[in-house]
Amino acid sequence: MNRPPKNAQTVVPMTVTEAIYHRRSIRDYTPQKIDRATLGKLVDAAVQAPTAMHEEAWAFVVVQDKLLMNRLSDKAKELLTHGTDPIHPVHGNAAHGHFTTPGFNAFYNAETLIVICGRPMGPFVVSDCWLAAENLMLAAYANGIGSCVIGLVVTALNTPEWKKELAIPSGMTAFAPIILGFAAGVAPPVPRKEPEILIWK
Repeated sequence: MNRPPKNAQTVVPMTVTEAIYHRRSIRDYTPQKIDRATLGKLVDAAVQAPTAMHEEAWAFVVVQDKLLMNRLSDKAKELLTHGTDPIHPVHGNAAHGHFTTPGFNAFYNAETLIVICGRPMGPFVVSDCWLAAENLMLAAYANGIGSCVIGLVVTALNTPEWKKELAIPSGMTAFAPIILGFAAGVAPPVPRKEPEILIWK
């Protein structure tokens, strides 16, 4: 297996299968920023994803302002603490205490956040955005860049105040927030259950 590079300037060739099986969710990052050209390549890879009826209903928010990311993290924690995040209810959420501790940052020190948003163009917009997200994360891995989906901030991103701050039109929805950066360590393999096949005729 060709290992991913330590920086985005040196790309290690790998097959799609290698990227699928070896990409991990990274939750600790170095302070090194990803350059604009590399981010542009990743977004371009994202929009190569299949899309229902060729609608391409997605749009992207790119954030590399660390203070802004810290404020967004604080907003997500505030919603969680007050029990006003419908995606992450307090009751039955074992990780609630961890996510609301003062030192916790929703973005795990990452320097970049990309949010994939969708226009209300049909019933498959959510699926299209997540297909684009998977493309983006696999392309990131192939370029030596770590990634992780941060569902904790979805509710905060869709509040009127944050939509305004991030120039997300009121009619659009933020679906897929993904952090990107250079991993501070090696993420261990994550075992998966055998596929559950309901029927095979």
